[in-house]
Amino acid sequence: MERDLPPLTLPLLRGTLSRRTFFRGAGAAGLAALLAACGTAAQAPKSSEDRAAEDKSDKEKVVNWSNWPEYIDVDDAGKRPTLEAFMKQSGIKVDYTEDYNDNDEFFAKVQPQLSAGQDTGRDVWCSTDWMVARLIRLGWVQELDKGNIPNADNLEDNLADVEFDKGRKYSLPWQSGFTGIGYNPDATGGKKVESIDQLLTDKTLKGRVTLLTEMRDTVGMVLLAMGKDPASFTDADFDAAMTELQNARDAGQFRGFTGNEYTSGLASGEIAACLAWTGDVVQLQADNPKLGYALPATGHMIWSDNFVIPNQAQHKKNAELLINYYYDPKVMAQVADWVNYIPPVKGTKDALTAADPDVADNPLIFPDDEVRAHAHVFRGLSEDEETKYNKQFQSLIGA
Repeated sequence: MERDLPPLTLPLLRGTLSRRTFFRGAGAAGLAALLAACGTAAQAPKSSEDRAAEDKSDKEKVVNWSNWPEYIDVDDAGKRPTLEAFMKQSGIKVDYTEDYNDNDEFFAKVQPQLSAGQDTGRDVWCSTDWMVARLIRLGWVQELDKGNIPNADNLEDNLADVEFDKGRKYSLPWQSGFTGIGYNPDATGGKKVESIDQLLTDKTLKGRVTLLTEMRDTVGMVLLAMGKDPASFTDADFDAAMTELQNARDAGQFRGFTGNEYTSGLASGEIAACLAWTGDVVQLQADNPKLGYALPATGHMIWSDNFVIPNQAQHKKNAELLINYYYDPKVMAQVADWVNYIPPVKGTKDALTAADPDVADNPLIFPDDEVRAHAHVFRGLSEDEETKYNKQFQSLIGA
């Protein structure tokens, strides 16, 4: 199940508070939101005429942006320097709200307005890839006017034509991150854990492995280990991956399935190895430099949180000017220096090198072309697929 490319085990250079620290997994609230979302999928997609409100941007210099907590640069005074600079430069006031704690939870907040063709009170927010796919499928986000976003030309090539949004008509990435393997050498007897095979079958790790409650991360990594592309898999491929996971679970290999709460167990050694998000392990590394992180030779998942503009947004042009501002490499460099995720904007590393060479040299933040070439996205799902696959996965994890 492994390719010849040697696994990449990366040093982690500095810690930061991960935005995925706020992820809450697939609990009761998330499952309820998922079921509610499946119920809305029968809604007819909105026409372009239905999606657009009268744009008040020229007379109302404001934009309402919802984002994940701790996901933008903040100075010692608690201010957000790049936002402050944008407001001064543009004359547009940004009402910035950190109320996006979980994709399904946020979807449940905005679903009533979107399904009724009403304004959500938000002009732009940042959704993860699979949620963007759902929003596009439902016809609940608007096509971006690239005339207002000339800096979109700075988008990294590998993010420019994703399966769920061909040509990036409806979305542009805000930040990206990898899903790989975190391990505690004290708990593994000094052994490196660098493959999905080890997580699923290594008996020395039995009962001390956790995988993620995010279906696309867990199943995506197993698909890659099987030589399948998560961007183009079939029903049979998905079933085969689920069989691999079920066999490992039946053998007692797993301690459980988690959201980001694996962090405490990984740090203490109760968890020997797990699927992990880059930002979480970077944070843990600040306290325990011995913790390891590996990107398997078979490939790894990359996810992005993406700007989208919802239907009936009242200040669409202002939102597009905001996006354009953050696609300036010098501006994105300031954000990357604080959040430590993978910036989607070409030229960011060069802009950051003089100011903070440690961050600019971190291969988890600025991966090279070889690492990017082995990063994969999970394809968008139809309504039937989303319902079916989630039902299978929820059964596996016991949710």
